[in-house]
Amino acid sequence: MPQESNKKTLAIIQARMNSSRLPGKVLMPINGRPMLDYMIKRVSSASEIDDFVIATSIESSDNPVEEYCIENNVNVFRGNLDDVLDRFYQASKSIEAEIIIRLTGDCPLVDPKILNTMVGIFKKNNYDYIANTAPPEGITFPEGMDVEIFSKAALEKAWKEAKKPSEREHVTFYFWKNPELFSTFRHDLKEDLSNYRLTVDYPEDFELVRHIIEKFSDQLDHADLKQILKFLEDNPELSDLNKNIESFSGWTTSLEQDKEKGYLK
Repeated sequence: MPQESNKKTLAIIQARMNSSRLPGKVLMPINGRPMLDYMIKRVSSASEIDDFVIATSIESSDNPVEEYCIENNVNVFRGNLDDVLDRFYQASKSIEAEIIIRLTGDCPLVDPKILNTMVGIFKKNNYDYIANTAPPEGITFPEGMDVEIFSKAALEKAWKEAKKPSEREHVTFYFWKNPELFSTFRHDLKEDLSNYRLTVDYPEDFELVRHIIEKFSDQLDHADLKQILKFLEDNPELSDLNKNIESFSGWTTSLEQDKEKGYLK
């Protein structure tokens, strides 16, 4: 039976201000704190994570992200806006670690317990890449609980080999779209909870997340997925706020760019 390793684990949170659907969302205030601040506190409470860094772009529009990080003593790395795979790879070199977790700043409610569980799974096995919302077909986790974990070696391989626009923009496409090249695993729940949407892409998403954050207030850092969903079950009108939004809609444009540039696979 594989033994759990002591390899250092680094969480990289990608965050930018120029979202086309909800500009500036990562720093939008809730109860006087930026949305990103709530995510950082939740990620920091995961015992299996040794360090983390915010990966933003070198564009001037992302200066406020860097300023927030500096003011709050948070590690920050600035890299390519569109080639997010390169940004991740370069950010991973800024803080030495063998295990990399990919998180996105539009998932402020990501569960520390899920993070710990998945890091444990990764450490006890010889996977190159594991996730809970990719590939998207048949997922059981709500979008917004997205966790992806991969080895530094796998990240370097993807960075060197990935060519399609979608693979450069979405960081992990190269892993789960080329399963013959990597050892992959998807972590699923026994119950399908994918009908809930806890990510922030649109104003309706932000309103839902704002209600959740305000509900749990000072206890938010440790509120788990079960507690959050119980609150939504008791208040179904909140889930109705974003129920008609299509999940993973941001991938469509990238895949269309692949076709335009002749990448038909």
